[in-house]
Amino acid sequence: MLIKSVRGKTPSIGEDCYIAENATIVGEVTMGDQCSIWFNAVVRGDVHFIKMGNKVNVQDGAVIHCTYKKSPTTIGNNVSIGHNALVHGCTIKDNVLIGMGSIIMDDCVVESNSIIAAGAVVTQGTHVPAGSIFAGMPAKKIKDISPELSSGEIDRIANAYVKYSGWFKED
Repeated sequence: MLIKSVRGKTPSIGEDCYIAENATIVGEVTMGDQCSIWFNAVVRGDVHFIKMGNKVNVQDGAVIHCTYKKSPTTIGNNVSIGHNALVHGCTIKDNVLIGMGSIIMDDCVVESNSIIAAGAVVTQGTHVPAGSIFAGMPAKKIKDISPELSSGEIDRIANAYVKYSGWFKED
């Protein structure tokens, strides 16, 4: 793993976290507890801060970045960021699933209990209301989230990644 200070800012990693051997975390990054940063993921807080809550998983190949002096990235609790997703200069609230290969652009706000579908492109400044599912390019609301989908996907995936990271911490 590459954990590197930039311009005097050093990443802060919470308790019981897992960082894959080839993950990269640089600069002003603050992670909560039970987070996991997976293979080839990059969390780059060099140009602005990145703040992550508890139980956030950043899956393989995902990139989290910001815009210099303009748009930091804030991620709440119980958030899954899917494989190869790009989360850039935006706010992700609690209990959110960011699908594989999706892109969240600057100044977007994804409210709690929402899903961004795989491959969606959430364009700059978009506001995703709480409890909704956005899909497409550009991403639009396709429906409200059901309680079954919330517990069956958002909670299931976040909890699964805490379990998976435990397998790697044992070795």
